Amino acid sequence: MRNDDTVLCFDIGGTAIKYALVKDNTFLDGIKETPTNAKAGGPAVMSTVLSLARSAKGWSAIAVSTAGQVDSGKGVIIYANENIPGYTGCDIRGTLRKAFGPVPVIVENDGHAAAYGESRFGAGQPYRNFLCLTYGTGIGGAIIIDKRLYLGKHFVAGELGHFVLHKNGRQCGCGGKGCYEQYASSSALVRSAMEIDASLSNGREIFAHMDKPQVKAVVDAWIGEVTDGLGNLVNIFDPECLILGGGIMRETYIIEKIRSEIDSRLGQTYKGVKILQARLGNSAGLLGAYALYLDGGCDG
Repeated sequence: MRNDDTVLCFDIGGTAIKYALVKDNTFLDGIKETPTNAKAGGPAVMSTVLSLARSAKGWSAIAVSTAGQVDSGKGVIIYANENIPGYTGCDIRGTLRKAFGPVPVIVENDGHAAAYGESRFGAGQPYRNFLCLTYGTGIGGAIIIDKRLYLGKHFVAGELGHFVLHKNGRQCGCGGKGCYEQYASSSALVRSAMEIDASLSNGREIFAHMDKPQVKAVVDAWIGEVTDGLGNLVNIFDPECLILGGGIMRETYIIEKIRSEIDSRLGQTYKGVKILQARLGNSAGLLGAYALYLDGGCDG
């Protein structure tokens, strides 16, 4: 891997595929995106990626951030839910190399890639050990230890949305009950808000009505769930900081309230952990994939 390589980076999500040419830590022509058309299935998604790669010019390597559990050693999707049917088992690296020859190809889970991007270019730059959580439809997560991704035996460590927060609680898409993301994801907040007012169907609407006591009570209860889970994670991992991403975490009210409440969930030794907002926004997955390429990544 050379720092002056031009890398074609993809961030494959359930709604959109973002892509960009990156060189010298810079997007050469901005970030572009196209609909994933996820319901068409994994093979159709890969057909779109191949088409985009063929139309891009001047790249010498490919780096992919993607939804789903990824064996980053092989570049294969271990498991993906039905948001992208037929994605499980997809050999992303093999598909790209069959089309373009033995080019370097890095493939990593999107939560892992976003965390690595924050470590290299964003809020995590000053820290060697931290957790990164992204709050959206679910909760993505990653563990950074000594500036490296901790992947675990099966390359999927960091499923921080799926520890049990409430025993025998809400059914989760993973098959379990009471998982953290069922109570602390942005979709969990919207679900609770819509129980009191059906028009509160997204975070923007919810925070536009924070002057209403009922709405504020729902938000505060949700922040309590978020903070309960974060307290558990701090007590387990003892990180230097927690980096929180996702559109909902751009709300200053949420971050400040978590900061004011987190110590009450912690043992004395852990009090004072830093709570930071992610900085890279929608570019985190792309920059993380690029950084993994620069730093050697997994390129079998």
